[in-house]
Amino acid sequence: MKLNELLGIEFPFIQGGMANIATGEFAAAVSNAGALGLIGAGGMNPEMFREHIHKCRSLTDKPFGVNIMLMHPQVDELAKIAAEEHVAVITTGAGNPGPYVAMWKASGAKVFPVVAAVSLAKTMEKAGVDGVIAEGTESGGHVGDTTTMALVPQVCDAVKIPVIAAGGIASGRQLLAAYALGACGVQVGTCLLVSEECPIHENYKQAVLKASDRSTVVTGRSVNAPVRVIRNQMTRDYIAREKAGADRMELEHFTLGSLRRAVFDGDTKTGSLMAGQVAGMLHEIRPLRAIFEELSRDCDACLAELNNK
Repeated sequence: MKLNELLGIEFPFIQGGMANIATGEFAAAVSNAGALGLIGAGGMNPEMFREHIHKCRSLTDKPFGVNIMLMHPQVDELAKIAAEEHVAVITTGAGNPGPYVAMWKASGAKVFPVVAAVSLAKTMEKAGVDGVIAEGTESGGHVGDTTTMALVPQVCDAVKIPVIAAGGIASGRQLLAAYALGACGVQVGTCLLVSEECPIHENYKQAVLKASDRSTVVTGRSVNAPVRVIRNQMTRDYIAREKAGADRMELEHFTLGSLRRAVFDGDTKTGSLMAGQVAGMLHEIRPLRAIFEELSRDCDACLAELNNK
């Protein structure tokens, strides 16, 4: 079963749970455009989180979901709110959501944890989730070590639940490849940064549009906090501190507020411009609907071309 059939949406696409970007308004815009919009709880407190859920609900009658970062200091409250609000879909990142799965399922939600390894996918299947999002290291933001091409088929072979592919998907060719690897649909994030509806600062959008295939770098691997971002002054200073032996706490303090500076202030020098390796494929700002239609159309065209060879 394709992801769109599983979730009752038009396109088999989920929007990534991008902290400070995935607002209630943006999630509603994504859902209204035919995919599944997500509200990212990463940059919110519990009160804000509930407000954004209500805002999204007021702007769309389509299914939408939330993304909960399990390292959030108020994760217990966020998890409870998601259940109380009977959100249709809950995705998670940065950890094991096992303690919350039963509560979420009882509320009627479908649960799709993001996994970066086969072992966690197996654990999630045993916990009773509805599927997993296998995210490769090509993606923007917090990343694992394994590429999408290697991770997705291994996860598909290891579990019997649906697998959604994520990381390095911004074209119909890549969507078709995800299907070939065994995925039922995809999660996309970087290609949505350059949508007309995305609420990031114009400077951030232009930085994504100017990116090449080598413009991103992963910071924080030495302290087990890897994040993929577009290279700038902040990343150069961060990497220099890493090489000098800075510990995780020092590095986290150095980047405190950097994502918000990029998203809201358009600070492309000291801001954290989270983006995946596919940034080099993006060349124009378009409506969400146009992005989704092109992904679907080009996937079909690519399959037809392969069948004719």
